Amino acid sequence: MFELRRLRLLHELALRGTIAEVATSLGYSASTVSQQLAQLEREAGVALLEPDGRRVRLTAQGRVLAAHAARALELDEAARAELSTSQNTPARVRIAVMPTAAEALVPAALTILSKRMPELRVEMRELAPETALFELQARAFDLVVAEQYPGHTRPVSEGIERTLLGRDPIRLAVSRGDAAVELADLRDRAWVLEPQGAAVRRWAVQQCRAAGFEPDVRFEATDLIAHARLVAAGHAVAMLPDLVWTGGRASVRLLELPGSPVREIFAATRASSRESAAVVAVRDALAEALEAHTPH
Repeated sequence: MFELRRLRLLHELALRGTIAEVATSLGYSASTVSQQLAQLEREAGVALLEPDGRRVRLTAQGRVLAAHAARALELDEAARAELSTSQNTPARVRIAVMPTAAEALVPAALTILSKRMPELRVEMRELAPETALFELQARAFDLVVAEQYPGHTRPVSEGIERTLLGRDPIRLAVSRGDAAVELADLRDRAWVLEPQGAAVRRWAVQQCRAAGFEPDVRFEATDLIAHARLVAAGHAVAMLPDLVWTGGRASVRLLELPGSPVREIFAATRASSRESAAVVAVRDALAEALEAHTPH
């Protein structure tokens, strides 16, 4: 009989690739991870790992058992979720959210949950969607709030379900004194965008090219509040979603983009936790918070 804790280590190794990363993720020492995987090999009676330079990799048998480990973990989570619906014990939901959701949605969602499920413990970490969605597969989180821009779909992962929370309009942001009226007027302005490699950066550049120019990107920042402040100070222009303006947008002027694009805000969860009343409650509260959000 395989021990679920050791199966999880194998599952983590299949996802992360190195024993060091597995150890860091789960809070173990690398030697402990190695010892537990060695014990799992003895239980399996076949080699699960083989040398790969200074690292190790899964053998064919290791990959087979890792796939079974993923299913075993899903069954364990599904059983716990179903049992939790009939218990009154305090629940915990770990969420990872993108920065705009952390500021605009989570506080309002927590207020909703404090009235509906006061015993629920919600733990939040702010992460980029790419990292958060990976960690959801690795079971570091129970729910992820992420975004998807028009024409830029995110990879679909087996065992992960997405629920649309709502749509967030994207607009041009310029300083109050800027006379521009449309995107084409901004060909000579300095731009602030997210760093190279980000899906939203690629999307924004494509919008500028469709308008007939290459943006002069002088500033890069992952924090959209930093974008807004650069715009308000008159140093740059940007494309920003409405969720950025939780604290008010009087310091900038907003212009419509061609086609009035919107980004989709979605919640991602593991299919095995679909019966969890706590996870469903958090997801519903986030959807309500997004629906009620109105920039001023």
